[in-house]
Amino acid sequence: MAWNVIIAGGGFGGFYAARTLGRFLPPHSARVRLVTEDNFMLYTPLLPGAAAGTLEPRHVVVPLREELDPSIHLRLGTIVGASPQRNVLHVRSLDGTREELRYDQLVVSVGSVSRTLPIPGLAEHGMALKSLPEAIAVRNHVIRTLEVAETLEDGDARREYLTYVFVGAGYAGLEGLAELQDFAADVMDFYPRCSVTGMRWILVEANGRVMPEISAKLADFAVRELRLRGIEIRTNTTLDAVTANSATLSDGEVVPTRTLVWTAGVKPNPVIAELGLPLSDNGRIVTDSRLQVPGFDNVWAIGDGAAVPDPARKGQSCPPTAQHAIRQGKVVGRNVANAIGGGGGPRKFTYKTKGVFVDMGRRKAVATTGPLTWSGTPAWLLARSYHLAMMPGAGRRARLLLDWNIGLLFGRDTAELGRLGSLPALGSPAADPNVGVISVGNGAHADGAAGAVLGAGDVSPAGGRTGGGA
Repeated sequence: MAWNVIIAGGGFGGFYAARTLGRFLPPHSARVRLVTEDNFMLYTPLLPGAAAGTLEPRHVVVPLREELDPSIHLRLGTIVGASPQRNVLHVRSLDGTREELRYDQLVVSVGSVSRTLPIPGLAEHGMALKSLPEAIAVRNHVIRTLEVAETLEDGDARREYLTYVFVGAGYAGLEGLAELQDFAADVMDFYPRCSVTGMRWILVEANGRVMPEISAKLADFAVRELRLRGIEIRTNTTLDAVTANSATLSDGEVVPTRTLVWTAGVKPNPVIAELGLPLSDNGRIVTDSRLQVPGFDNVWAIGDGAAVPDPARKGQSCPPTAQHAIRQGKVVGRNVANAIGGGGGPRKFTYKTKGVFVDMGRRKAVATTGPLTWSGTPAWLLARSYHLAMMPGAGRRARLLLDWNIGLLFGRDTAELGRLGSLPALGSPAADPNVGVISVGNGAHADGAAGAVLGAGDVSPAGGRTGGGA
C-alpha cells in the first residue's frame, strides 16, 4: 500500500517540498497531496513589482500544476485544523464541505499573515501589501487617488488624496513604497493638476533605522536614495490612529491622507494554533534542526510558521524569508523521502543567509552577497538577475524578462482595473461607474462586486460616502 504524504500549504516551502518529493520518491511508492487555497505559488519578492505595474500579476506567480511532477496531487481547500494523534488533517473544500485527510507523513508550511496592532481605525482604513490581490488593490487605489485629485479645484483637498503613508520599513514597506512612488512619478505627467500640487510620500518606522535586516551602511544608502526623491523617512515614530482622511503619528502630527498602507511585519498563520502541535512563544511551530516537530515523528514544519533553529544565529529562529523557506522545503522533502524509503536518517538544516536584495525602483537597489555589499545600479542588476535565476520554469523567466524590458522601453500604463472580473447580473443595466467602490478596511461592497478602491473611508470628491467604510 502506498504511503500517504500531505503537504499543508503551497508557498515556497510547500512547493519545494513537493518538488523534491516528486524527484526522489520511487514511482507509485507514495501518494503525495499538496493542500493549498490557490493553484499557484506567489513569488513574493516580486510582489512590489506587480503592485507598481512593472510586472504583470500573472507573471509573479508559479502555476502549481504546470511546475510540479504529475505524481503530486494538488488539492485546493482551506486548512482548518488537525488531529495529529489520529494522523488527520482537517480541510474545508471549495464547495464548503469539511473533510478529514489521513496521512502517514505531514509537512506543515502554512506561512504567515500580516501582523496588525489594536490601533484605532487601522482595521477599517488600512491596506496591507502581502498578497497579490492586496498589491493590485494598492496599485488601483494609487491610480484612483490621482484620478480623484485631478478633478478637484481646491489645492488642500487635492493634497489629501496625493499623500501616501506607509507604516513599517522592512522589506515589504521599503520596497513597496519605493516601487509605487516610482510608478506614480512616472505617470504624473498625465495629471497636470496633480503635477502642480505634487505628491507626499511618508515612510514610518518604530525602530531607529530602516531595514534592520541589512547593514547600517546599506540602510543609510537606501534612506539617502529615498530622500532624494522627496520621500519623508520617520524613524522612532509609530502610528497612533487612522481615520477616513487622516493618520495621526506619535510625534503629534496629523497627516491628511486617503492612503495608509500597513507593512509592519508578519505573524504566523492563525490556523497554526488549531493544529495541535507545540508552539514557541511567538506562535510558531517548534521544530528541531532536522525540521521535525518534537513528539511527532511523522510531522515536519517549515517556512514562516515554523520556529526552525537558525544555523547562523545560535538560539534564534530562522527569519521568515523566501530563501530560507526554499532550502527548508528541499531538506524536508529529502527527509520525508528517507523516512518512507529507509534511505538514512533525517538531514539537518544548515543553510545560512547568502545575501539580501532590496529593489527600490529607478534602477536603484541595495544588496549584500557574502562579504560584499552593493548599491545603486549594480545592486539593481544583481537583484533582477537573482530573481530571474530563482523563478521556477523557463516560461516564467521568459515572461519576467519580457516585462522588465517592455517597462524599460515604454514605461508603465495608468489603466486602473479594480473592477476587472466584476460583472453585473445577466440582463441588468450596465454597472454605474461609482458602484463597486469598496471600503479599504473590511472589504464591504456597495454591490458585492470586487470594485475599485477609492481610499480610506471611501469619500467621493463631492464629499458623500460611497462605500461601506466605518
